[in-house]
Amino acid sequence: MRYMTTPDNTPDASDTADSAVETGGTVAHTGVAAQDWAQASADPQYRAAVVDLLGALAYGELAAFERLAEDAKLAPTLGDKAELAKMASAEFHHYEKLRDRLTEIGAEPTQAMEPFVAALDGFHKQTAPSDWLEGLVKAYVGDSIASDFYREVAARLDSDSRGLVLAVLDDTGHASFAVEKVRAAIDADPRVGGRLALWARRLMGEALSQSQRVVADRDALSTMLVGGVADGFDLAEVGKMFSRITEAHTKRMAALGLAA
Repeated sequence: MRYMTTPDNTPDASDTADSAVETGGTVAHTGVAAQDWAQASADPQYRAAVVDLLGALAYGELAAFERLAEDAKLAPTLGDKAELAKMASAEFHHYEKLRDRLTEIGAEPTQAMEPFVAALDGFHKQTAPSDWLEGLVKAYVGDSIASDFYREVAARLDSDSRGLVLAVLDDTGHASFAVEKVRAAIDADPRVGGRLALWARRLMGEALSQSQRVVADRDALSTMLVGGVADGFDLAEVGKMFSRITEAHTKRMAALGLAA
């Protein structure tokens, strides 16, 4: 799954998390979020959770690279092909950062990624786009939901891990590209909008379900999220988190000219 965001639409998770307290106009992190990796990784369960998180992200970036290369085959112009090739390159560089970090902290990258291959491949198989426009909507809307989720998680991480995760979630340029192309297609044929709106709704449901499955399958990661490790979410905060993700999705749909 690709991790792409639109900074003006998506709240910075560090501004919304319980582990980040705003004081005097700045965000003061507390608990594990105020520690660096050397301090936080003394807890073996926390370390396992971070390895899981980086493994999931690394495979997501690798899959994104592969998918952008496939999407380029559907591109209607040479300019579009070149734009997607540039984005694919950015995704691969994100993967390399995560791979190198896993190695640096003593984890084997392939082993860290392996538990997430089936879930992520299953998501992509279930949401394979039928044409160029559906591929753009999937990249802009569907994958951004996962990105929002990981930004929320990042707010609970130590400073070193948080910085890396937020860096690899940076938009590769696909956001403005997708908006421009999809809106132009809808202007040319308004009937396209209805089909793409239905597609985007389906993507949201699948993406949320996939994120929940990934977490549920990994004990260390799920324990971290519900507060057993680091400064996790309580049940009330889980609801708020999904409300924020849904709100960001609605804004992205509006940017595309689609009804949520």
